[in-house]
Amino acid sequence: GTSRQIPQTIIIGVRKGGTRALLEMLDIHPNIVVAATEVHFFDWDENYVKGIDWYRSLMPFSYGNQITIEKTPGYFTSPQAPERIHDMNSSIKLLLILRDPTERVISDYTQVYYNRVESHKPVQLFEDIVIKNGALNTKYKAIQRSLYDVHMEKWLKHFSLDQIHIVDGNTLIKDPLPELQKVERFLNLPSRIVSSNFYFNQTKGFYCIRSDGRERCLHESKGRPHPLVNNTVLEQLYSYFREHNAKFYKMVNHSFDWH
Repeated sequence: GTSRQIPQTIIIGVRKGGTRALLEMLDIHPNIVVAATEVHFFDWDENYVKGIDWYRSLMPFSYGNQITIEKTPGYFTSPQAPERIHDMNSSIKLLLILRDPTERVISDYTQVYYNRVESHKPVQLFEDIVIKNGALNTKYKAIQRSLYDVHMEKWLKHFSLDQIHIVDGNTLIKDPLPELQKVERFLNLPSRIVSSNFYFNQTKGFYCIRSDGRERCLHESKGRPHPLVNNTVLEQLYSYFREHNAKFYKMVNHSFDWH
């Protein structure tokens, strides 16, 4: 009695915002099934041309009372994704998980740094990438990805605000349950995720998941220590994002506790 369904909900981003944590935590819910990998259907042309049946073939099998969720963090910053998702399903519900934009930039750098170290490629200091000729390098991709107002504007051309639920990534890591209960309500699902589904792992420094008698933590690539960043550089980043954050808060009628 199961079949593969096109997702009724998509986690559209943001990269290094906590998308994997959100997906794994929602997977606890009996009425949710999740795609195993990031599909990159709506942001990569070479996948999009394969068509909707190819997309559906990558989804898990589900029962009629379950909703299918996929997550691809690249969607949020993709120029094509909003229109393409709207063409597939104009009434879809979208989940967007965000964190402090400066923290997100440092986390983005950290992931690339470790990937380069593991591949024996040369690495640069954070400050050497972020500062060019004494000024902030605003063309740095990681900074561009943190301009939430710029990207959100594209989504709001195709979707109404009540179709997009914003999850606070900073809060999800510190206290997962309230954020997940908001998602349950947004998706009109019965409340099934409870506090006993989580336990704090002292070694890793974040919450891990307990469900169906199993315990699991996010991959070791998650929660890696960030480099210590020069205070002057931090202040430059905070200052640069301040105006963008203010615009974003106005756009979504909600403020966040960001620098």
